[in-house]
Amino acid sequence: MAGEYKEQEAKMKKTLEVLQQEFSTLRAGRANPAVLDRITIDYYGTQTPINQVASISSPEPRLLAIQPWDASVLKSIEKAILASDIGINPQNDGRVIRLLFPTLTEERRRELVKQVHKLCEESKVAIRNIRRDAMDGFKAQKKKSEITEDDYADIEKGIQVLTDRYIKDVDTLGAAKEKELIEV
Repeated sequence: MAGEYKEQEAKMKKTLEVLQQEFSTLRAGRANPAVLDRITIDYYGTQTPINQVASISSPEPRLLAIQPWDASVLKSIEKAILASDIGINPQNDGRVIRLLFPTLTEERRRELVKQVHKLCEESKVAIRNIRRDAMDGFKAQKKKSEITEDDYADIEKGIQVLTDRYIKDVDTLGAAKEKELIEV
């Protein structure tokens, strides 16, 4: 019976991974190269992530330095960052682009915490939808007499335990991100 939940567990795990990815793009008070993960530039006709055309380092806690391997893309990177929604103006010295992360205001921290709660809730809904879809499938099997009433009850219990575990994981991740955002 335990093998029957592999598909559902894989989907729930993926939901958790997506949540972690979303969290990494939320900007806290310190510099995090992950905020650039979704920004792409046109590199010889192909949309390419910045981290594939430049080295990104964090020489100070609130500073990111982006040094392209090909100097010709410096302007493209600068334009892409300006057009993105990260809200930081890049400083270009002709060789390196620097992003100075401002300290977060109390109001901005509260907005980010709200965003964390929203992302957590969306993840919980996705996990519950995975549970519902699975139970619908097993209900159909029960209706066709492919599984017994007892099997169905055991499956329902097993899927609920799995669901509870992943929802708890979402809460844990959310609490950790919230703590990170509130830290001054």
